[in-house]
Amino acid sequence: MKHRVLQAACVVTLGAAVCRVGAAQQVPAVTVSTQAADTLPADPRVTVGVLENGLRYYIRANGRPEQRAELRLVVNAGSVLEDDDQRGLAHFVEHMAFNGTRHFPKQELVDYLELIGMRFGPDLNAFTQFDETVYMLTVPTDSAVILEQAFQILEDWAQHQLFDSLEIERERGVVLEEWRLGQGAGSRMRDKQLPILFRGSRYAVRLPIGERDVLETFDHEALKRYYARWYRPDLMAVVAVGDFDVEAIEGLIRQHFEPLAVPEEPAARPVYGVPDHEGTLFAIATDAEATNSQIAVYFKQALRPAGTVADYRQALVEALYNQMLSQRLFELTQTAEPPYLGAFSGQGRIVRSKEVYMLAALVQEGGLITGLEALLTEAERVARYGFAASELDRAKTELLRGLEQAYDERENTDSRMHVAEYLRHFLEGEPFPGIEYEFALTGELLPTIGLAEVNRLASEWITEGNRAVLVNAPEKEGLQTPNEAALTAVFLDVAARPIEPYEDAVADVPLVADMPAAGRVVRQESVEEVGLTIWELANGARVLLKPTDFKDDEILFDAWSPGGTSLAADESYVAATTAAGVVRTSGAGAFTLVELDKALAGRAASVRPYVSSLYEGLSGSASPQDIETLFQLIYLYATAPRRDSTLFASYQTRIKASLENRSASPEIAFWDTVDVVLSQHHFRRRPPTAALYDEMDLDESLAFYRDRFADAGDFTFVFVGRFDPDSLRPLVEAYLGSLPSIDREESWRDEGIEPPTGVIRRTVQRGVEPKSLTVLAFTGGFEYTNENRYVLRSLDEVLQIRLRERLREDLGGTYGVGVRSSAVPVPTAEYSIFIEFGSAPERVEELVGVVFQQLDSLGREGPTDEELDKVKEAQRRARETRLRQNGFWLSLLLLYDRYGLELADVGRFEALVESLDARMIQEAARRYLRPDNYVEVTLYPETMN
Repeated sequence: MKHRVLQAACVVTLGAAVCRVGAAQQVPAVTVSTQAADTLPADPRVTVGVLENGLRYYIRANGRPEQRAELRLVVNAGSVLEDDDQRGLAHFVEHMAFNGTRHFPKQELVDYLELIGMRFGPDLNAFTQFDETVYMLTVPTDSAVILEQAFQILEDWAQHQLFDSLEIERERGVVLEEWRLGQGAGSRMRDKQLPILFRGSRYAVRLPIGERDVLETFDHEALKRYYARWYRPDLMAVVAVGDFDVEAIEGLIRQHFEPLAVPEEPAARPVYGVPDHEGTLFAIATDAEATNSQIAVYFKQALRPAGTVADYRQALVEALYNQMLSQRLFELTQTAEPPYLGAFSGQGRIVRSKEVYMLAALVQEGGLITGLEALLTEAERVARYGFAASELDRAKTELLRGLEQAYDERENTDSRMHVAEYLRHFLEGEPFPGIEYEFALTGELLPTIGLAEVNRLASEWITEGNRAVLVNAPEKEGLQTPNEAALTAVFLDVAARPIEPYEDAVADVPLVADMPAAGRVVRQESVEEVGLTIWELANGARVLLKPTDFKDDEILFDAWSPGGTSLAADESYVAATTAAGVVRTSGAGAFTLVELDKALAGRAASVRPYVSSLYEGLSGSASPQDIETLFQLIYLYATAPRRDSTLFASYQTRIKASLENRSASPEIAFWDTVDVVLSQHHFRRRPPTAALYDEMDLDESLAFYRDRFADAGDFTFVFVGRFDPDSLRPLVEAYLGSLPSIDREESWRDEGIEPPTGVIRRTVQRGVEPKSLTVLAFTGGFEYTNENRYVLRSLDEVLQIRLRERLREDLGGTYGVGVRSSAVPVPTAEYSIFIEFGSAPERVEELVGVVFQQLDSLGREGPTDEELDKVKEAQRRARETRLRQNGFWLSLLLLYDRYGLELADVGRFEALVESLDARMIQEAARRYLRPDNYVEVTLYPETMN
């Protein structure tokens, strides 16, 4: 089923997006039963089976992406099953799966997968949670040998891990670094709160990351004992979704998993509960490094069934309730003095054995009482008066439209979406009737849901017992955090006070009241190599159109013009940088943001104006059936930004409140230092602070925004997706051709922000945790060509492999190394390469030395043949899937057009890959990774000498 809670802090959703059901809605030809007691069927396109040893499998043929298979080994066992001497070892076992199995000893598994073009992380990964461990593998399906090896890997993970003693000790360092990386204000407050939230439950003392002392000292036999007890076929499932033959995959599953044995006396797999309790528990945690204040009220609930039509209908009722209440909570953020920065209402499973209803808010400093009061008041308002019929109609329309979009894209759904659904069925018993059935059933059930049963949830969910209040706040002088008595008083006060009913105000006017005088296309050309049509309009605007068949219900667009905040005076810089945000939060035309949301209810179209340092523009997306709405929004945001002092005050308040304690975070202080050093303390790269945003000015922002969008003659609009250019032409001429043009010539201005030269080292001493972060930044001039840009990217991919193997796998010194490169031709052509890693403070100098050894080696000897083969094959494989993604084409066309590259060269990527050799990488390493020109910044704890 599509409805689920992704996290405890997420609302239940049904379907992919929240949109509108059109008048011409197409209902699938599926027979559904609305009898409450009837069981929801399984999607007939999924082959489900159980082997004699108890292992379950789910198989589905799916062609998106093409020539790929998404494979999962799911183990119904996680950290909650650990013995006292195993805390953290469920997660450690997961790590060891990549460090030696029967057929892939030591690091051979990662090496093999990289050689076939898969990447460690995106295509090869795993995760451990309280109750489950999931191994993830993405492989090509155009090779029977590769597919066979993939199932060998799954089998090896299931019962043939080696647990080599040397590999365990190497990985001990990696896991400890992962533990170290997670330490900070959030983990310290969590450790105070979980024992209260999960009082009396094993979940309070079995976090998947484990205990440091156990990770440092555990005996190898404890690791093997966990694997032997819980890794067995009767607790496992194999999920396979992809571009393959189902019968062949079923044969591979039987071949590799039927021989797996179940222990003669298997241990019972317990389900640990979370005990109910009377009254309210309070978990109040503060920390000197906390950057914000949050309050959440958890109403714990028993698990509910999910297998029948009645259960599905109840899920719809709950989704409607949360959608409507969350919308009301959002509206409060648009007041001049918002009671919180953001809030939501949500319901779902928090752990395997418990569900919760949750009201939560992020509040400004000192605003915990105000935020809680606002949350409870809105919930109480619903309990007393219910929702309005118009709210329910709108919520139903949006919910059904979301399912309609998912139905329209049923043949283009990414395999990972299906995989996630089948995982939930195995682990939680969630049904998977299929989108055709869900769409049809929802269409039948929604009209039967009335206000009374939705409204009833307020009193059923919001109770005085089984309730927990969690508070997180900064710990600082002069800031009082409310105690239990103060929080309890809010509940009592809200219950006793008078509350007015909610009024659902809806603006009943068209988006564009008066149609503008249409322009016209005056010139057309084509770029056959990439299937691109280019129009020039009479007002000077250019339009690039690339129709695709990748998605049936998606059109993406972006529009850009040179200039951006670079053209603002220094004294108006903050007003310029916030101009687009001011407009977005104020709405457009005759509509406030809230009114616009309501007017667009059910229409799958959105537009977002932006202003960057060198460009201004608009971006967005639409369903083909709502394409005119998209053009109307473009026209409104370009010509009719609203001036609203109330919404401006709200926006400024929320920005400043979100920054009040930003600098308390050691990591943020570290990255601010990196930015300041690389910009040489440039005025326009000041770290964001609440005081900085005192410089905001409504009229200056609007004046700057209007000026940036005053001339359509230097705008380029790029559209990618499901459309026919001829059908788009009338809309382009009507809404883009009518945009004002003043025939001015302008471009961006060089702001003079240049990176430093020579070797610069800085240290930041912040925080109490024994951890460090290190960044090495290499920058310099760059000859911007397609080939140079490609070689630079290839260099960073070689570095990513090499540094991961050396720093993580060989030395156990870090959880991961990040390498990222970029190159731009404007305002000056330059490149940057960032190398980032976390470590123990005492190992920074050692690891930095190893990094430079590897950089020197790469410059002297170049990459190995294996490194080069891995990078080239990964590039080919990634390109295969990206070429059928609208977002990839949009970003590519923008890059080529914005920087004046030949659009015909977009299709010549394979030639670049073929031409890449070791010498090119070696020369790039010498040119770009200069030991006499870099910035090194390291974060150390405050106690470090």
